[in-house]
Amino acid sequence: MNDSPKHSHRCNFSTLAVVWLLFFTFFSPFTQASRIKEVAAVEGVRSNQLSGFGLVVGLDGTGDQTTQMPYTAQGITNYLQQLGITLPAASVSQLQLKNVAAVLVTAQLPAFARPGQAIDVNVSSIGNSKSLRGGMLIVTPLKGADGEIYALAQGNLIVAGAGAAAGGSKVQINHLSAGRIPNGAQVERAVPTTLLEGTSINLGLEASDFQTARKVAKAINKRFGEGSARALDGRTVKVNAPTESDARVSFIAELEELPLESSIPAAKIVINARTGSIVLNQAVTLGACAIAHGNLSISISSTPVISQPNALSQGQTVVTEKASIQIRQEPGMLIQLPAAPQLSDVVRVLNMLGATPQDLLAILQAIKAAGALNAELEVI
Repeated sequence: MNDSPKHSHRCNFSTLAVVWLLFFTFFSPFTQASRIKEVAAVEGVRSNQLSGFGLVVGLDGTGDQTTQMPYTAQGITNYLQQLGITLPAASVSQLQLKNVAAVLVTAQLPAFARPGQAIDVNVSSIGNSKSLRGGMLIVTPLKGADGEIYALAQGNLIVAGAGAAAGGSKVQINHLSAGRIPNGAQVERAVPTTLLEGTSINLGLEASDFQTARKVAKAINKRFGEGSARALDGRTVKVNAPTESDARVSFIAELEELPLESSIPAAKIVINARTGSIVLNQAVTLGACAIAHGNLSISISSTPVISQPNALSQGQTVVTEKASIQIRQEPGMLIQLPAAPQLSDVVRVLNMLGATPQDLLAILQAIKAAGALNAELEVI
């Protein structure tokens, strides 16, 4: 057995550099002029989560085993009672409903949804059903966080997976225990909105940043007149708006299209400790420093040893293990890294180390602690 702190993941650092540069090019919202709608949203205009307990029927023998899932039998009993069919109490526990499965139904109620509007729903098994393929969801009330019913879901499931089993062998593609019903729910109640209330609206920034809040207020005041907007903090901008509904909608539509002055975000490095992914933005700079990084290798081997007693000793044969442990530490060379004022220089300098992404996590943290890295480290 070989137990080593070395990570088995290896990475082509020229490829890693390209990945960093692509993230910088395509995912930095401030590399070019952006619009207000891309960095902020009107407060109160949001979707709401809905969920409900339902039953999927019409399965081809792949439903729940009701003897192990009592809530499935209870659910179908309650549904039949609503239809005027009452089952004896003694027979409920003996139901063998192989074509029925208990599911949780979830949906998102979009902003400004009105009664009669259709929305998509997701259906997921909560029992031991083998497959929901070919099933139909019966009427399921969908409730919000306040416990009120906002939509009713029903329809045939679309399951992307497929599978087959025979003779103890099983082949499956994708998941068979979850599906989707496009336009499977109908909105029954609208959620009140405060968009048309008061003489002002609040814009909530996607990320807390005082510079961005100032630029949003400045762009609005430049277009609609001084005093039209003011930044309350690093996340909220208050904007004076017309009171009439048509004028307010037109005002918000024009406001969201206003361009913002480009700016450089705060220097930041995001590290995923689970996968070893590292993402840098263009504001990251590196000061001159020297790094020594060596590897520690621990090897453990176990060999069985048989102890055979003498013929007349009446003893027993005993098998023991002989363990051998070796520790090897490779010397780390001291590497001098020059100052890197640009992102491309930072990538080139880090590539000089030749370290794996997992080792690079520790190196970046050490450089930050030494004061040579001008960036905030965020580990996710």
